[in-house]
Amino acid sequence: MSGRLEALLVGALVVALIGVGWFGNVYEVSLAIIVAVHVLATVGLTLLLGFAGQISLAQAAFYALGAYGSMIGTVHLGLNPWLALLLAAGASGVVAYLIGLPTLRLHGHYLALATLGFGIIVNIVLVQETEITGGPTGAVGIPKLALGPVSLAADRAYFAFVWAVVLVVLLLCRLLVTGSSYGRVLRALQASEVATASVGIDVTRYKLQVFVLCAVLGSIGGSLYAHYLTVISPSEFGFDVSIELLVMAVIGGLGSVWGALIGVVAVTLFLEVLRTVAPMIFPTVPTSEYEVVAFGALLVVTLLFFPNGIAGTWAKLPAALRPARLGA
Repeated sequence: MSGRLEALLVGALVVALIGVGWFGNVYEVSLAIIVAVHVLATVGLTLLLGFAGQISLAQAAFYALGAYGSMIGTVHLGLNPWLALLLAAGASGVVAYLIGLPTLRLHGHYLALATLGFGIIVNIVLVQETEITGGPTGAVGIPKLALGPVSLAADRAYFAFVWAVVLVVLLLCRLLVTGSSYGRVLRALQASEVATASVGIDVTRYKLQVFVLCAVLGSIGGSLYAHYLTVISPSEFGFDVSIELLVMAVIGGLGSVWGALIGVVAVTLFLEVLRTVAPMIFPTVPTSEYEVVAFGALLVVTLLFFPNGIAGTWAKLPAALRPARLGA
């Protein structure tokens, strides 16, 4: 994505955020906060799949580790919420390192299945360990965050804070993949793992580092989600959540870190419209059923007609239109 398009995207995002924060109702502000934490979880997948060429179906598990790590740290251990968030992120990174050591030596669907197995294990533990996690009913009483004397309990205050975090993370990730030698290695790794290894680069080390970064970002998103809602349950971190995050990354575009933002916003808006329109057309069909069908249809259409995602298509649009203008 060119610098001009990036500047346009960031400018449009800032204007939209100001509009929602200033004029939005309670539901719109709350929805925007959920979008923000989903962006944090999805940008890690964009780095892992789009730049390192590795697929993971365990992002919801790290999302859960962040949420439950913050819950355990604050509710059970009485820690400061910020310390609990950092410890949860660190623990998620350690777990990702231990999981990644054996699994990242696998390729393709074998890697996807291995990470899927880890996600299922985490969800089972969350359900079964009732004394620690609260079991199927979940946990309550997670404290709100505060910046010193400034409370973030109000939705609009939390909205401003969480989107500031998202913008900083996106900009840092953008610098990582486009403005450093590390990013060039990741692009080479995505293009050909064998060719990258042939020039003496330790591809396993780079894949492991990105996998850990992906997990940490997912954990931070989960912690911010838990401190916002103050109530969590295992059903919010199941396998379907990993699929949704992965689909958001693919639809947004894996070739740009901005694809995570675009994908989450696009899919969220699509589902909101669907929940409004579909009951009028199919009044007897349960919401969960047509959401699954529509979600799959959206992914198929994207892969068929926009294989590079929304961000990739947008980036190629000026070049595609240029010959038409010259011919005119």
